[in-house]
Amino acid sequence: MNRYKKWLLSILGIVLAGLVSVGALVVWVDPFFQYHEPLPDFPYLVDNQLSQNPGMAKNMDYDSVILGSSMTVNFNTNWFGELLGLDTVKLNYSGAYPKDQSNIMQIIFDSGNQVKAVFLGVDVMTYTGGVEETKYPIPTYLYDKNLLNDVQYLFNKDVLLNYILRPLADPDKTDLATVYQSWWTDEYYNIQWVMHNYEQPEAVETETPADAYLESVAANLEVNICPYIERNPDTVFYIFFPPYSILYWNDVIRENHLEATMAEYQHIADTMLAYENVRVFFFPDQEAIVTDLNNYADYSHYHRDINYYMTECFANGECEVKDSADMAQALREMRGVIERFDFEELFSVEY
Repeated sequence: MNRYKKWLLSILGIVLAGLVSVGALVVWVDPFFQYHEPLPDFPYLVDNQLSQNPGMAKNMDYDSVILGSSMTVNFNTNWFGELLGLDTVKLNYSGAYPKDQSNIMQIIFDSGNQVKAVFLGVDVMTYTGGVEETKYPIPTYLYDKNLLNDVQYLFNKDVLLNYILRPLADPDKTDLATVYQSWWTDEYYNIQWVMHNYEQPEAVETETPADAYLESVAANLEVNICPYIERNPDTVFYIFFPPYSILYWNDVIRENHLEATMAEYQHIADTMLAYENVRVFFFPDQEAIVTDLNNYADYSHYHRDINYYMTECFANGECEVKDSADMAQALREMRGVIERFDFEELFSVEY
């Protein structure tokens, strides 16, 4: 019996030592950056927004952040240094809802970094959902401050195999300046590709009331966005509306919610412009951009050159709306872009 007992204790000791070693390795490398900034020579793979953004927000050094959906993935943070003198980190989430922005801003403003600027892309369609709605379920153990539930990170097979051992076997360190950028290469940004993959929605006869979205939008702003603006008066919030292609507006017209969408844009801008530490930029009315489908890889995702242009605008003030009247004028210009565009000709061509 003593021999079996010793054997069992030996096995348990080996298992325990293995677990301690794995946990120590995860803490040392820390591929999700939960405990420290990246090691200088480790070839980190950064491809998991849900799991790696909170750690980057906690432990990296920065003075500005880029937030938003896939409309922000093609920003290069080096541009923000060159044009605005900012040390920027990109913490976007594909398909992000306002609650996703709130989750990461909570960590950003608890990080101890002196945040000079937040660049927040606003996709109006996501502001019509519930205030607690996120695009994907988040791994809460990476977002909270409870060290006890970190066992889900420390002893995680995927973390060990895919984020520590695989990068060591095939080192190709992620460039954090361009992290999460879209997989589309330049040849995908053309009208033939866009139109080949575009499907028009079914036409809707009943028009959506102009105020249909405003209650949800107001709630999302009040709960998920405005508190961070109010609590951080020394941070400048650059709120910007991305330039979806003219096909997005074709969807809006066919689904018969143009007035509701316009009202939503106006309401968000009016709410944001009430704050002294907010600047609002409106890009959808840039006719030369949105009507040229060679700038896009689908109906909404644009080439990184457009991201660079927007960065230039943040620096020089072009496309900024200063007050409610400015925003109303921008929306009138957007209507003009839609009215002037020849949708019939676009859909008459075989792609």
